[in-house]
Amino acid sequence: MMKTKIRKDDKVMVIAGKDKGKIGKVLKVLKKKDKVLVEKVNMVQRHTKANPYAQQPGGIIEKEAPVHVSNVAVVCDACTKPTRVGYKKTEDGKKVRFCKKCNEIFK
Repeated sequence: MMKTKIRKDDKVMVIAGKDKGKIGKVLKVLKKKDKVLVEKVNMVQRHTKANPYAQQPGGIIEKEAPVHVSNVAVVCDACTKPTRVGYKKTEDGKKVRFCKKCNEIFK
């Protein structure tokens, strides 16, 4: 379990694997597995059986599968490039994340 600098709702780009180059929003961070769920990336098909008691239809459902944290990079809104994330303290003592390429502070 490594410390990750990627958070939920970050815009990330896949830098390795079958979906290399795709950009999406982080839906969920799985800290124990060092993985993230990225919107519309690493889509898999799940065959489900119908459950009439829960009003669930059967069929083939497409959903996102987790991607390892090392295969994604945060995309900076200012320079629109995948970048590494750094931390620094502001004048009022808050710890903020910033883009290592353009020094822009993330939201």
